[in-house]
Amino acid sequence: MTEQESIDLYSHRTVIRPSIGAWLRHIGLLLITFCTATIAGVLFPFGRIDTFPTDDPRTATEFVDLIFSLPVRYSLMIGEAIRLMFSDSELLRYGLSFSLSLLFILICHEMGHYVACRRYKVDATLPFFIPTPPMVGPAGTFGAFIKILSPIPSRKAVFDIGVAGPIAGFIALIPIAVIGVATMESATPDQIAGGSVLTFSDPLLMRAIAYAFGVDLQYGIGNAFYFAAWVGLLVTALNLIPSGQLDGGHAIFAVFGERVHRYTGRIAFVVMASLSVLGAVYFSSPSGFLIALILAIMMRVRHPEPWDQTPLDTGRRVVAVVTLLIFALCFTPFPVKIN
Repeated sequence: MTEQESIDLYSHRTVIRPSIGAWLRHIGLLLITFCTATIAGVLFPFGRIDTFPTDDPRTATEFVDLIFSLPVRYSLMIGEAIRLMFSDSELLRYGLSFSLSLLFILICHEMGHYVACRRYKVDATLPFFIPTPPMVGPAGTFGAFIKILSPIPSRKAVFDIGVAGPIAGFIALIPIAVIGVATMESATPDQIAGGSVLTFSDPLLMRAIAYAFGVDLQYGIGNAFYFAAWVGLLVTALNLIPSGQLDGGHAIFAVFGERVHRYTGRIAFVVMASLSVLGAVYFSSPSGFLIALILAIMMRVRHPEPWDQTPLDTGRRVVAVVTLLIFALCFTPFPVKIN
């Protein structure tokens, strides 16, 4: 069978439909993520409840006791946060505003990938949402992903599937970012003097929206919509880094081919590792190390070769430039600064 015959046969294949069990499993993960994200939304660093006070250990014995008591202390803290949410409607509304906004962005991102897979008759799972204990994963989730189960037939399909997610997620987060910035309250002199343990760096999109609304982000108090959009921007930027099987890696592979894809992955790792060191030393921002670790893993993940190696058309190359612009609007080299 020739390559063209294989492509023609693939285009007429039947896509596997999710079973009832798969629907229940994925919906279950989504509901758990909804709960953890709602709790995370009211807790530090995104919410209005600071971490509950703990003892200050002064001896080795006290430090060991503190370590062994952390599971109980953590459980009590989460229980108290839940109690406060259900006794304060405003606090519950804040948590729901954060979780629903964030999940809306993540769902749009992953469904962009999923719908593109269906269009090209590529088998893929429904989105897997990854719940995390609040404060362990600060947003209550490490995001979501779909797993592709069959080969991708062409570079065109690789490109469309890769960029559909971040473009859909970016479009979804724009109104949330606008609401977050437009409704941002200004900090009082006491709040400015007290400061915060963490400072969030604002990507270009946030700064552009703030400029349009005449908001000074430096003295603004983040709210649920702002933080949900901020996390969405961070997730979009991370996915668009041109490495491995990240969305940006798919786009680079589709536009330039396997060799350029391999080198951009290495360059991205070196750049991010360097930024991590600079951020930690000069800007008190250690957050880049996690991204560098992810890119180190991505470098070792080989990108699958599609059957059809036909280069992309002009329209898709224009979309590639637009996707690069989206990355520039979302990316910030030092996302979080420790004060």
